[in-house]
Amino acid sequence: MNTAQKSLTLYGWLSIAAAVSTIALKTYAYLLTDSVGLLSDALESVINLVAAVIMLIVLHIAAQPPDDGHPYGHEKVEYFSSGAEGVMILLAAISIGITAWDRLWHPHALQQLDIGIAISIFASLINLVVAKILISVGKCQRSITLESDGKHLMTDVWTTVGILIGIGVIFVANYFESSLAVAKQLGLNDWGILDPIIAILVAINIVWAGLQLIRRTVSGLLDAALSTDEQTKIIEVLEHFVGSDNIAYHALRTRYSGAQRFMSVHILVPGNWTVQQGHDLVELVEQQIAMIFDNIDIDTHLEPIEDDASWRHLKMVEQ
Repeated sequence: MNTAQKSLTLYGWLSIAAAVSTIALKTYAYLLTDSVGLLSDALESVINLVAAVIMLIVLHIAAQPPDDGHPYGHEKVEYFSSGAEGVMILLAAISIGITAWDRLWHPHALQQLDIGIAISIFASLINLVVAKILISVGKCQRSITLESDGKHLMTDVWTTVGILIGIGVIFVANYFESSLAVAKQLGLNDWGILDPIIAILVAINIVWAGLQLIRRTVSGLLDAALSTDEQTKIIEVLEHFVGSDNIAYHALRTRYSGAQRFMSVHILVPGNWTVQQGHDLVELVEQQIAMIFDNIDIDTHLEPIEDDASWRHLKMVEQ
C-alpha cells in the first residue's frame, strides 16, 4: 500500500470520527427537544457511521496491489461502498418519512428549542467541513468511495438545514403570541406540525441523492467508458501518429474501475517494420498517454496495416 493509498484510509477514519461526534450531539439535541425532525437527523447519522465503517474497509481492500487472483487490482470494490451508501441514504429517507408521518398524526410539544438548535448547528458544521474535504479529495484522487461518502454527509447537512428551518419557525412562533393566534386562525393547534412536515420534505429530497449514487454505481459496475473529455485527450495523442509512416489505429476501448482507468487500442503499422520499430512506436504512444493520466493501464495490440485480418474487428463493429 503506497503513501497516497494510506492517506485515503485516514480520510475514512475522519469520516468515522465525524459520524460518532454528530450522533452524540444530535441524540442529545433530540432528547432535549423531543423533535421528530432531530430524531430523524440522529438516525441518519447512525447510517453515516455504518457507511463510514464500510468505506474504511473498502478503501483498505482497494489499496491492495494486483495478485494472481485479481490481476487488474481490487479498485472495483469501491463500487460496493458507493452502492451500499446509496441504499443506506434511501433507508435513511424511509425511516425519516415513517417517523415523521407518525408524529404528524400524534404531535408532541417541543422543548428547549434554543439549545437543541444550537447543538444541531454545531453538528451540521462538523459534517459540512468533513463532507467538503471528502468530496474534494475523492474527486482529486478519483475515489468514488470518498466522494460518495462526502455526498452522503452533504445530504445529512441539507437534512439538518431543512429541519432547523422548520424548528426555527416553531421556536419563533412559540415565542411570539401573535404568531400563535395566526396559527389558530389557519386551523393549526400548534406550529409544531411544521416539525414532521419539514422532516417528510427533507426525506423526499434526499431520496434523489441516493438514487443518483446508485445510478453511478451501476454505471461503474457495467464498465462505463471514460468521460468524453478524457477520451478526447487519448484520441488527440493517437491522431498525432496517424498518417505518418502509414500508421493507423482502431478498436479504442476505455473503462473505469474505481479510481483506476483502463484502455486498449489496436495500432496498425507497415508489415515490413521490425518488431523493434513497432515496439518503439507503441512505447512512445503509451508514454504520451500516461503523461496525461496519473493512473491508467494501457493495453496495445500491434498489427500489420496491409493484412485484412487486422481490420476484421472494425468490420464486425460496423456490422
